[in-house]
Amino acid sequence: MRATHFAGIGSSIVIAGVVLILTIGAAPQEAKEDAKPSGDWPLFRGNALQTGVADSKLPDELEILWKYETKDSVEGAAAISDGVVYIGSFDEHLYALDLKSGEKKWDYKTGPIAAPPSVRDKLIYVGDSDGGLHCIDADGKKKWRYETGGEIKSGVNFAGDSILFGSSDEHLYCLKKDGSLAWKFEVSGGPVLGTPVVVDGRTFAAGCDSTLHIIDVADGKEKEKLDLGGQVAASAAIVNDRLYVGTMTNQVLGIDWKKPALDWKFEPEDRPQPFYSSAAVTDTLVIVGSRDRAVHALDRKTGKEEWNFPTGGKVDSSPVVVGNRVYFGSADGKLYVLDAAKGTLIQKIDLRGPISASPAVAGGRLVIGTERNFVYCLGAKK
Repeated sequence: MRATHFAGIGSSIVIAGVVLILTIGAAPQEAKEDAKPSGDWPLFRGNALQTGVADSKLPDELEILWKYETKDSVEGAAAISDGVVYIGSFDEHLYALDLKSGEKKWDYKTGPIAAPPSVRDKLIYVGDSDGGLHCIDADGKKKWRYETGGEIKSGVNFAGDSILFGSSDEHLYCLKKDGSLAWKFEVSGGPVLGTPVVVDGRTFAAGCDSTLHIIDVADGKEKEKLDLGGQVAASAAIVNDRLYVGTMTNQVLGIDWKKPALDWKFEPEDRPQPFYSSAAVTDTLVIVGSRDRAVHALDRKTGKEEWNFPTGGKVDSSPVVVGNRVYFGSADGKLYVLDAAKGTLIQKIDLRGPISASPAVAGGRLVIGTERNFVYCLGAKK
């Protein structure tokens, strides 16, 4: 049986112990109503704050434009940059696909991939289950590879020229631009599998000790910590001075990371289950999937539930918000489109395979993988 992996949450799942990592390098930005769609989704959750809010537009009704078959499961979120989709598969390849046509531009041999790729300055970064972090140029050629002692399910984020990512060898890594080690931080007993975020020179990690560790990005030293009351499997979103994340103990937490202190916690009343999905955060809502087979929308300030929507399977896929709509996949094989304010169903599309990956949105199109070996691109047919 394959080891448990959920790329839809930033590839951050562990059974014995889980580590969350985040990296934010800039102030939060509100979604923009552009005259034309944005062309990029370069990081897991779309931006460095991991809010899962797209600045691209999507059509009122989605249709399948193309699909690409790999040789094994696709469970990591895609990155989209300059009209190219970058996505990994458990068939040990990273694929570069043309966003418009789905035609393969190149593939690059790795180990099995559950991690989401990241793109910056025409370089693609992706980790694999053999413990290697690959840096690849836009032509699919190797720049360098850094070896860790465990599988990598974390995506990469950036702080200046620094490259941050986690490994299941219980370390958060900070590499220099040339791929050499700047520092690494040990989280004893807890694989570091979430996608990093940095704010005000700090990075955050949470492991099997149910503690949020606040770490200095410059030297990798711990500065403060906060008891979370449960292990964390999902990547967090940060807006201003608040951090939002679900836990393996069936709760979603709103945290003032500057104090640090817990603002609120939410737990479903009916058959609560762990939250492996990462939250999308809007001006007013925190929207997150659960293993209770539902998506929950919470008031961002109070944690009070505004609505929930049931599906036919667990929701490890992390929701993405585009305008006033929410998009996510379910283990029932369906891609769902909901009204963000009301939680009512707008569209349901059968993709014929369990979905644990998260959507990526750019250029007026949505890209998502399934566990039945397909990458789908949806948009408007002309």
